[in-house]
Amino acid sequence: MKILYGIQGTGNGHITRARVMASGFKELGIDVDYIFSGRAKKDYFDMQEFGQYKSFRGLSFDTENGQVKSYRTVSNARPCKLLADIKSLDVKQYDFVLNDFEPVSAWAAKRAGIPVVGISHQAAFLSSSVPMFSRGILRKSLIKYYAPANTYLGVHWQPFAHNIIPPFIANHQHGNPVAVMNKVLVYLPFENLDSIIDYLKDFPEKEFYCYHPHACNQSIGHIHLRSPSRTGFLNDLANTSGVIGNAGFELASEALKLGKKLLLKPLDGQFEQGANAQTLLAMGMAHVMSYLNPQALDDWNTAPQNKQINYPSDPAPLIFWLLKKQWNNTHSLHKGLWGSVNL
Repeated sequence: MKILYGIQGTGNGHITRARVMASGFKELGIDVDYIFSGRAKKDYFDMQEFGQYKSFRGLSFDTENGQVKSYRTVSNARPCKLLADIKSLDVKQYDFVLNDFEPVSAWAAKRAGIPVVGISHQAAFLSSSVPMFSRGILRKSLIKYYAPANTYLGVHWQPFAHNIIPPFIANHQHGNPVAVMNKVLVYLPFENLDSIIDYLKDFPEKEFYCYHPHACNQSIGHIHLRSPSRTGFLNDLANTSGVIGNAGFELASEALKLGKKLLLKPLDGQFEQGANAQTLLAMGMAHVMSYLNPQALDDWNTAPQNKQINYPSDPAPLIFWLLKKQWNNTHSLHKGLWGSVNL
């Protein structure tokens, strides 16, 4: 059996989920090819798990100062390039396409009549039982047409429906996993770096480790800037007392598994992040701010730690389910994966 795995590369969350799956596929000896779209190939890092992967331009969104810029997003879409990439991707050699909200592989498979299994956090919002906190008809249509699939499996923090599974969070070994109470991990990639520094400078009692696409490794007093590094990020996440971030799904999932408290500033204009923030707020697992609010950070500093949620780390049950190709039957998969999660 041969599988093509298409992964959205705009942020690092989809790639984080794909790393766990790639490890599982490799352990089981399953032949998988990987493609990514959403950013320039030079901007990917720590991609060894994916071998000789392919990269396409795909579709992404433009941001500025923590806000989606709709006009620039539309004007930079390059639909002719997207169509050419879809036509150029030969998928006929694959038994099926596994898709994490990636448009090139999804549409190429649809065009060739190859089945697509869409597994993503975005797919969870296709279920009427998942809270969106806004009108969802248009957004559900956009999700379906952005990366169409024959079967959708959503990923979320709670078992809202039978086709929703928990996130898989890899177990990592760290030299010092004990939380340092004055250490805070900051990951706000869509915010202006100077604005983040200005925001954090008035809290000298905390040591902020700030990862950002435009950062170079240096320290400005109690603010420690870090360039993108998966290993460094995980090490700092392991012993931080809490995380300040945008409301992306995977980072919040990793923080929930480790019991780290969360202060979230969702990307303005991105409905998924807004829904994520409101869901975690309703769960009592995060503080939320609509801008870089010093009072919100002051309040959050005194908040208690979250309890750890033991989301699974082994994707083998999902992989075996995929290989059986009985994709319309999600009940046993759902029950098995959620059965041991301590919600």
